Amino acid sequence: MKLFVSRPLPDAVLERARAHFDMVHRTETLPMSQAECVAALEGYDIVLPTLGDLYRAETFAAAKDMRCRMLANFGVGYNHIDVAAACAAGIAVTNTPGAVTDATADIALTLILMSARRAAEGERLVRAGQWAGWHPTQMLGLHVTGKTVAIIGMGRIGKAIARRCHHGFGMEVVFFNRSPVADPGVPARQVPTLHAAMAAADIVVVAVPGGAETRHLIDATAIGAMRPHAHLVNIARGDVVEEAALIAALEGGQIGGAGLDVYEREPVVPEALVRLDNVTLLPHLGTAALEVRTAMGMMALDNAIAFAEGRDLPNAV
Repeated sequence: MKLFVSRPLPDAVLERARAHFDMVHRTETLPMSQAECVAALEGYDIVLPTLGDLYRAETFAAAKDMRCRMLANFGVGYNHIDVAAACAAGIAVTNTPGAVTDATADIALTLILMSARRAAEGERLVRAGQWAGWHPTQMLGLHVTGKTVAIIGMGRIGKAIARRCHHGFGMEVVFFNRSPVADPGVPARQVPTLHAAMAAADIVVVAVPGGAETRHLIDATAIGAMRPHAHLVNIARGDVVEEAALIAALEGGQIGGAGLDVYEREPVVPEALVRLDNVTLLPHLGTAALEVRTAMGMMALDNAIAFAEGRDLPNAV
């Protein structure tokens, strides 16, 4: 079968892909254009896309003599793929859950600490040569140990964040989830509403899937429920947080700060965010470790190989 890989991947992944498929991989790092997405559907049996490669209903409709029968997505999130439209076109869709869990949870903890302890602001001070030395009231931040964290979305990643917060920092865990969670993995309290969770916490971590159902879930009203000293961390998808509302809250000192790994119109980061000292900005580093990206690629290939061999798909969505 012919396989098309939309971005550069770790060498071990590409070597395995060559061993199993007639494989072509695209060397550009930017997302595919719609014309490229359509061409991949027409020319290959399996396409391995990733974040930013937009497979919408109109993409499938534009394909003539469609050859593709599978999208083996590289990543757990697949809101860039219209799964219903893919299925209607006879195309299976898979993702890579599990491989990203711990790495993404680690980045959440990185942002919690950086935002609460003003680490990015402090590093900028040192790099600019403006640090005059230690004194007792310099750059006082929020002490994390023993505080309350609210996790919005208690799936695999939410549970991994909860474990780190509870066992590592002795934090009380509350969470909001659309369905009941029988076993959050640590002592934790599920609250009935989003706003109740956000109002109860010193730190709010957003860990819900992306997509139409969660777009702007964290809006001005939700942010307004937060405590004035609380910090908001987003490691989900950028458009889950209403960026304009967050900027207004940060500019007005309505909340203590924010830590972001994702953005609403990624890779565009609003200048208003860049100017603010009370927000930590990372360039979507959630899974940016070689062993993690390799594991993601191998899981995507597990799905593709199972499809090629006529077996059940390990991670169908």
